[in-house]
Amino acid sequence: MAALLLAACSEENKYVPPPPPDVTIAAPVRQEVTRYLNFTGNTASINSVDLVARVEGFLMSIDYKDGAVVKKGDRLFLIQQDTYQADLDQAKAQLASAEAELTNNRAEYQRQSTLGQQDFSSQATVDKARASMEQAQASVDAAKANIEIATINLGYTTVLAPFDGIVTRHLADVGQLVGHNQPTTLATIVQMNPIYAYFNIGENQVLRIKDALAAQGRTIEQVKEIEIDVGLQNEGDEYPHKGRLDYVSPEVDPSTGTLLVRGVFENAKLSLLPGLFVRVRIPAQKIPDAYLVPDTSIGTAQQGKYVLVVNKDNVVEQKIVTTGQQVGEMRVVESGLTADDRVVTGGIQRAAPGSKVNPVVATDKAAAAGTPATPAAAAAAPAKTGN
Repeated sequence: MAALLLAACSEENKYVPPPPPDVTIAAPVRQEVTRYLNFTGNTASINSVDLVARVEGFLMSIDYKDGAVVKKGDRLFLIQQDTYQADLDQAKAQLASAEAELTNNRAEYQRQSTLGQQDFSSQATVDKARASMEQAQASVDAAKANIEIATINLGYTTVLAPFDGIVTRHLADVGQLVGHNQPTTLATIVQMNPIYAYFNIGENQVLRIKDALAAQGRTIEQVKEIEIDVGLQNEGDEYPHKGRLDYVSPEVDPSTGTLLVRGVFENAKLSLLPGLFVRVRIPAQKIPDAYLVPDTSIGTAQQGKYVLVVNKDNVVEQKIVTTGQQVGEMRVVESGLTADDRVVTGGIQRAAPGSKVNPVVATDKAAAAGTPATPAAAAAAPAKTGN
């Protein structure tokens, strides 16, 4: 009996190793990916115009709120009009007088011309009558020109918005004399929609773009068909603002080795302001079969970037990879992976290189994107262990 009890105690105290830890695995995602060239730049308004008083007078009214969005043709300032209206009325009166004088001189010339044909008037008298008529015609033309000038000056008393935009604070107050001796700046109007983004491309990148266009059978003139994206500093890795190339400088700056490029973007919501720092990306190449893995599954070691994979014996291995751009929550792996690799996407902290694990195949997109498997999901999945 004592021997049996000792044998039972020995069996109960025997060490049983723990089972291999569960990790989530997924194959690399294969899909077409566009490779981008990334730059930094600044936004700029398409139009920015100083509103000036081109005629002298007292400022009668300011017809907008500082910083207001205005439409083309909206009245913004009104300058004293009475003197210019009087000049216009005077020019119209001078025209009426000149036209009456012309009518009289024309009739006189016709009489003298008829008498001259009948030898009742000398040629000198006829010539004098014709000269008077032509002088009266010139007076009419001068009066019409004075009316145009007076009309233009009267129009200058009303300062209108030349385009849709935002007007800055006013720089002159009501009652102030403006336009005295020289034009007076009243405010500035800035066009916000659409909006430009300027950036510089390096010489090597210019050559790459030219080669890419040549490979597609496109000419440099077709560069304006290329769509580009920009993102602000507070928008993370997103590029929500879509636009197109609008201008490419015809020459490389020899001092910097760069080419000035401009994009144009719709800005109906005015989310882009002139002068902002922006991130810019331009599509450079389409990769038809790129490998993507969750960005969270990529680590960094002295040798470079790596991912953990589970081999056929369920042992964790470390693979050095070359990574590319990020696509949402995924990262492009340019080299180092194959389609058959089982990449560890969840439970990475439990997957040490050289250790054996229990791989659980990701069953949904969330797990494939790197979300760790829940205990329930792990329990429901078939366990795969190796001896």
